[in-house]
Amino acid sequence: MLAVCATPIGNLEDVTLRVLRVLDEVDFILCEDTRHTAGLLNRHGIQARLISYHEHNEAKRVAELLPRLRAGESFALVSDAGLPGISDPGARLIGAALEARVPMTVLPGPSSVETALVASGLVGERYQFVGYLPRGERALAELWEELSRWQWPVVAFDSPQRLPRTLRSLAAALPSRPVAVCRELTKRFEETVRGTAEEVAERFAEPPKGEIVLVLGTGEAPRAGDPIALDAVTELVAAGVSRRRAADLVARLTGASRNALYRRTL
Repeated sequence: MLAVCATPIGNLEDVTLRVLRVLDEVDFILCEDTRHTAGLLNRHGIQARLISYHEHNEAKRVAELLPRLRAGESFALVSDAGLPGISDPGARLIGAALEARVPMTVLPGPSSVETALVASGLVGERYQFVGYLPRGERALAELWEELSRWQWPVVAFDSPQRLPRTLRSLAAALPSRPVAVCRELTKRFEETVRGTAEEVAERFAEPPKGEIVLVLGTGEAPRAGDPIALDAVTELVAAGVSRRRAADLVARLTGASRNALYRRTL
């Protein structure tokens, strides 16, 4: 059997009794960082045999472990935090186990996505999770334009080193969009900073410490295709303002995408 187990995203007490029981019963535990997982096991008095399973050896491990699963050995799959397979290694082994008809179960538990969404106060009837944000400026701008048309909250992961640049890019595209930066969730120095994209970008001018989850609320401002925003750009251009400058001014006032305003008034 393969048991996919959710583990704490910070506080080591945030683990279910069922997960602890299974971790104590299986033959082996597959984990990203054996030292990290050993800390969790020691905290709860569990002795187990650990096997490293991470993005750099995932293909090799699947080839090694699948025959053993078929032969009747039991494995628990964990990541350093949260549920394996979501922005963490595990999807390949899960897919292989399902294809081979190996019995598999998923043990739910802590989720930084849902924890951040609730902590942000920006919950809607639905939400979109976009994983880790892209690194490039152009890719970020394209993502903001896409999300400007999405009428529900959005949750994303980002690194603390890239967060200031990410927020500057977001503030340039959607300055009035409600935003929450959730840092070090469930840990000692947990912090949630809320405000508009411009306000939060000013707050994080320098990289913070810790794990980051970013939540974007719903936008109340006009979309880039809104006639009022487009007409405003057109009128400014007619008055002698450069198109790029006009798109920037209207975007800052309305929250519409600057790049989209520029392209749609060419």
